[in-house]
Amino acid sequence: MTQVAIVTGASRGIGASTARLLAAGGYRVAVNYRTEREAARNLCAEIEVNGGRSIAVKADVSKADQVVRMFEIVDKELGPITALVNNAASIGPSTRVAELDLAELERLIAVNVIGVVHCTQQALRRMSKTYGGAGGAIVNVSSGSAYVGEPGSGVHYATTKGAVNSFTIGLAQEVMAEGVRVNAVSPGPTNTAMPHPGALERGAQVLPAGRVGEPEEVAEAIVWLLSPAASFVSCANIRIAGGKP
Repeated sequence: MTQVAIVTGASRGIGASTARLLAAGGYRVAVNYRTEREAARNLCAEIEVNGGRSIAVKADVSKADQVVRMFEIVDKELGPITALVNNAASIGPSTRVAELDLAELERLIAVNVIGVVHCTQQALRRMSKTYGGAGGAIVNVSSGSAYVGEPGSGVHYATTKGAVNSFTIGLAQEVMAEGVRVNAVSPGPTNTAMPHPGALERGAQVLPAGRVGEPEEVAEAIVWLLSPAASFVSCANIRIAGGKP
């Protein structure tokens, strides 16, 4: 069966590394982006040069109509999806809770939580045996922030990722019998453009590994969770943080 994956927020970082690795493993890959069109198209070109099949699809995952359109495009151009990686996220400003602009919090929730639900609904309507699908797998990219709370700078972000963890736990049990496995990964500080200035340097000092992670290291876990090698794995949340609990 042809394997088709959608990776949200895939123009850079963990999403881009995951898209590359999936394509190398034979998946047809939809590279979702919101604003970084050139980066997404360059990634697709790279995948195609290396013998893979990929398309770039613009969609803001917080907008239900754009998510519906994205899935319809993938249906038409790549075929029925078998894998979804909910990676798109926003980190928001570095601030204490008392000074947090609630409009920023609403935006974080819209992208980091509601966006995950939007994409998951569309995936389930295609993969779940209840809807006539052949099964599939979903990986939600959470964060170690949900474990540590990020006091003083990112409680708002950590809260959204805690919601992703709870969503993963409940959904995994709801749809396992329908042929859909749902898991998560929770990276620690990772060498991407997302963290606030200085965060990676501070992260390297507190991780037992003595360094931050690389996007490819997180991607390896995501791709394994999507693979047949993880056929009995659902409701898991893999911490990828260089030894930090």
